[in-house]
Formats: sequence, C-alpha cells, structure tokens
Amino acid sequence: MKDIIVLGSGIAGLSAAFRLQQNKLPVRIFEKDADWGGLCGNFTLDGFRFDRFVHFTFAPDPEVQKLFAASGPLFNHPPVSCNYYHGYWLYHPAQNNLYPLPTEEKVKIISGFVNRRQIPVEQITDYATWLRVQYGDYFAEHFPFAYTRKYWGAEPDELETKWVGNRMHSPTLEEVLKGAFEKPSEIFYYTSVMRYPQKGGFRSILNALHEKADIALNKKAVFIDPKAKQVKFEDGTSAAYEKLISSLPLPEIVKILPDVPSAVLTAAKNLRNTCGYQVSLGFNRPDVAKYLWFYIYDEDIPPARVYSPNLKSPDNAPQGCSSLQAEVFYGNTDKIPPASEVLQKTVDKLQEMGLFKPEDIVVKDIRFEPYANITFDKNIYQNRQTVLDYLNSLHIYSTGRFGKWAYYWTHQAFEDGKKTAEQVIDDK
Repeated sequence: MKDIIVLGSGIAGLSAAFRLQQNKLPVRIFEKDADWGGLCGNFTLDGFRFDRFVHFTFAPDPEVQKLFAASGPLFNHPPVSCNYYHGYWLYHPAQNNLYPLPTEEKVKIISGFVNRRQIPVEQITDYATWLRVQYGDYFAEHFPFAYTRKYWGAEPDELETKWVGNRMHSPTLEEVLKGAFEKPSEIFYYTSVMRYPQKGGFRSILNALHEKADIALNKKAVFIDPKAKQVKFEDGTSAAYEKLISSLPLPEIVKILPDVPSAVLTAAKNLRNTCGYQVSLGFNRPDVAKYLWFYIYDEDIPPARVYSPNLKSPDNAPQGCSSLQAEVFYGNTDKIPPASEVLQKTVDKLQEMGLFKPEDIVVKDIRFEPYANITFDKNIYQNRQTVLDYLNSLHIYSTGRFGKWAYYWTHQAFEDGKKTAEQVIDDK
C-alpha cells in the first residue's frame, strides 16, 4: 500500500501526519531542511537558543493545550509588551498608553481621535481608512502607518481589512484620555496569556507529534507528477503516494508541477508575502532584555519587532546572560539589502536606543527567511482561490499558513493540519 505523503515538517505537516496515524494510516513526512519543525524550529549558538521565527501559543482548545503541554511544562506569560517611538517607551497598545509622551504630542493624538472620520466599518475597504477611522489621522500616520511599512512591506492603502479581526484594540475616548495621564491597570490584548515551553525552545511543544512521526530529512521536492502520483527530490530519489498533503508555499508548489495553466501561474506570482532577517544577539549581562517583546515605530531603525528569548524561558540563555532577537521584514518584491548591512545597522540602532553596549555582545547572528507573513492586499482572495482550486483539481491537499496562504497563529496552523488530514480520511 502506498504511503500518504506530507511535504513539510512544520506544525501543520506534523499535525496532519499525527491525525492520519491516529486513524492507522501509513504516512511519511518529507522535509527539505536538515532538521524538523519548519519555522517553529530553533538553533543554538554558544549556549544561546533562538527560535527560527518568534512564536508563543495561546491555543483556546483544551485538547490542543493538553497536546502542546505533553512534552513538558509551559510558562504562562502575561501579554505585556512595549513600544518604542522617537525615544519614548509606551506600553502596548500605544493608543491606550500615551502618558509618557510630551503634552504637545498627546494633544495631537487625542484631537485627531476625537475628530476622526465616522464611517461604518462594513463600508471600509482599505486598511489605511480603517486605521484613520479607528485612531484618527495623527496617530494612524505616526504609529500603524509606519509599522505597516516595516512589518507588511506595503503601504496601508494597499491592504484590505478582513485579516485584522481582534488583532488590534479599538479604544474608547475614555480609555485614550485615561491612558494619557496614567498607566492603565488593564491589559488590552487579544489573549490573556502567552505560553512558552520551559525547556527546549518553542519547537518542543511539538515533541509529542515528532516522536510518532516518520520524517525523512534533506528531502527537497523538485517535481510532483500528479498523474503518476510521484514526488521527485533534489537528491535524485523519488516516492510514490496514494494521497499528497503539502505545506509548501503556494508560489513554490506551482513551480514544481507540470503544465500549470498560465492563469494559475499568474495568480501564484501575484500572491504577496513578507520575507525577512532574524537578527539574534546574546549578551554577557542578565539585564539587557527588559520586555518580553516590543515594537519599533521609527522607520530609520530596521527591526519592526524585538523579542527576548531569555525572558520567554531562562533555558534559552546561559546563566547570567540575556538575549534579543530582532525581526526585519521586506516585501517579497523588494530589493533586499545584504545581511551584513542589515546586521550592522540593526546592532548600531539598538545600541543608540540604549539597550546595550558593544562590549556586552557575545553572540551575533543573522539569518534570512524567504517566507515570513502573508500580505493581505486587495487581490489576495481571488489569487489564492485560483491556486487552491487548481491544486484541488490535482487532488493535492494544501495545508498550513503558506499552504492555505492564511494569517494563521500557531494553534490555527495545527488545527488546519488536523482538518486537512480529516479531508484525506473522508476521501479515502
């Protein structure tokens, strides 16, 4: 009997394989990298552990929580983060924590909020207008407009709004005014807790899945023959399948399929995403990291976000040390600066922010990821559906953040892998 093949050992691929195994079905995962976990993976340098991309889990489903905790205990962090804006530190969300700002700046923000446009949300079609309606012109232009360019690699008016959901807090006038005078006692975040493994980095929440998985590493798929039901790999080997589940990014899988219609190729090419660098720094001091994570709105400072691995878990750094990990994003069609340039500028700017001194650094690393986040431009849904419909016509089951081209949190990618496996089971 032919195996069910899963391409990719990230969280969605592992979840799909786990669900198939629960139903006693033969399944094998093929992973292009030398290690498993995809973007949930990690690496260690001189005793400092860094996640490949930054994650927490706040899965609401008790069964998912139980599975994630099966490999070991988790820390439960309150979602307290900060914002850096022109030399000022404001707790998150900034619109509810204006109290550190100069009076003149607060007046402009509050005045803009009071006089903001009044447009029914259902009539808003672009993110720029949504931001102006929620926060007023001044705050929108100085905070989320700048962050959008840094994080999404796009202008706000290029994006649609369905992806926002509850990710951004829309304050009342009372909240804005109160937060302009004192630190609010309430945390205005979309979840009450951020969970992270006490040992082994974020990937360890998947250990229970990995232990049962049959994974072949260093197996990059270079050709899929849907008629012969065969996958060929870069090392010259091949594997036959009965069913195929793919977590490959949609623009990548169409490149390894034969005779793809031009409309599908065009749709895949027009799907937008961000790519980016992870700048990872280890320090010989225990006190460099002061916030679990923080956002940076200044556009002359490369990172959009900076996380503190040692605050996520002390297991991520040697005793008496601390660490930071900065994310620097670009649009997938942007000209990407050299890694050495980004690393140097990031370190210089973080030093100028007063976070550390040059002699504090004992580990310095930069790595590039071609797929970071999905960019929700106004054509995403049509282009995405065109590609997914074509894959479906070939009986290829696509899953995960980049396989479904969706803004999935960790637990959502896990759940999508499970649902994809159940589709395969139903079809069998």
